[in-house]
Amino acid sequence: MNVRRSAAALAASAVLCVGAAPAALGAPSPSPAPVIPSGLFGKGDPTYDGVWRQSFALLAQHTAGVKPAGQAVDWLTGQQCADGAFTAFRADTGAACDAKTVPDTNATAVAVQALKALGGHDAAVKKGADWLKSVQNEDGGWSYNPGAPSEGSSTSVVISALAVAGDDPAAVKSKAGKSAYDGLLSFQLGCAAQPAADRGAFGYQPQEGKLPPNADATAAAVLAALGKGTLVTPGAADSPAAALDCAARATAAMDPAAAAQGAAGYLAEALKADGHLTAKTPGADAPTADIGNTADAVIALAAAGHKQSAAGALEWLKGNSAEWSKGSPAALATLVLAAHATGADPRSFGGADLVTALSATGPAEQEKAKDSAADSSNEPASSTRNVWWIVGAGAAAGVGIGILLSGRRKKKQQL
Repeated sequence: MNVRRSAAALAASAVLCVGAAPAALGAPSPSPAPVIPSGLFGKGDPTYDGVWRQSFALLAQHTAGVKPAGQAVDWLTGQQCADGAFTAFRADTGAACDAKTVPDTNATAVAVQALKALGGHDAAVKKGADWLKSVQNEDGGWSYNPGAPSEGSSTSVVISALAVAGDDPAAVKSKAGKSAYDGLLSFQLGCAAQPAADRGAFGYQPQEGKLPPNADATAAAVLAALGKGTLVTPGAADSPAAALDCAARATAAMDPAAAAQGAAGYLAEALKADGHLTAKTPGADAPTADIGNTADAVIALAAAGHKQSAAGALEWLKGNSAEWSKGSPAALATLVLAAHATGADPRSFGGADLVTALSATGPAEQEKAKDSAADSSNEPASSTRNVWWIVGAGAAAGVGIGILLSGRRKKKQQL
């Protein structure tokens, strides 16, 4: 999953700070953005998504058969704290993580997946997985930052990382005896949900006593419930996704695999209306295309064995994702992973070479290290997009729907 999580996290941060907003509006301009390290993908401010975008970029390059630059891998491994955790971004890795360092389950989870895929980083992967297990909530789930209530998206991302690292999520249990899957399944809307179209979806967190469906959490939950990570190997199985099997659920407890299929059915049905997912941002008169979650849905459906159900959305992405992904490592990487999951060619994706475009946002890969420096003319677009996410998150906080925004990089920092 990709650039979308950041918006939700920024929204959450804004919610925490909303009481101080009037004073902040009159305050001096914030400090300049940190200097972008040479080994990091992208030129935008990495404060909220540095580890996330780096991990996705490395994962996508590996998937496409590209050997990443050593300095890019070193940058990621250098971000890990001694206890195994990652935060969103550490500007000074020479200084040890301390009480002021905000640990990030999402960054840790995706870094674990990337380092496992690259190989040769078993110690870092184990430390990351062990830390994730150490911050499991009593209900079996996880929050973005340890100590907060569990939510569907973070629980899903962590479970995927643990599965990739070699752990059995069903055996990962809290002190209260709740398994990781107990925590995950508590976020699924079951057969009593109304409207019926919401059944099978997963939510982020309850609001006013009700758990609304959330596409971001649902796509992530499909992978988690299947015990898979974001890197999905194309499979031979291919059938239309079906709605949540309420007849079976009436006679037996829901198991993770059945929950995943129900969630896939929800996504497939949601894609039918427009050929893509939509989301309504604060202040908008109508929903607009949600490109990031559409890409996530394609990956999830492919993982569940439903490439037919993902085919229309994949074609839509080919024709409508160029501007959204321009200069953005995380967005380009997600499209590469979506192409890979469905057996499509990421080097010929709607006329675009996603792999070359991704590589151009970071240090030259090893086999091209002697080539001239990659053109970075597209990078300002990435920076502009980061600003838009921040503004959107702040607006969301003002209307109280912050973390339901479509956004996968939930960088909930203490502002």
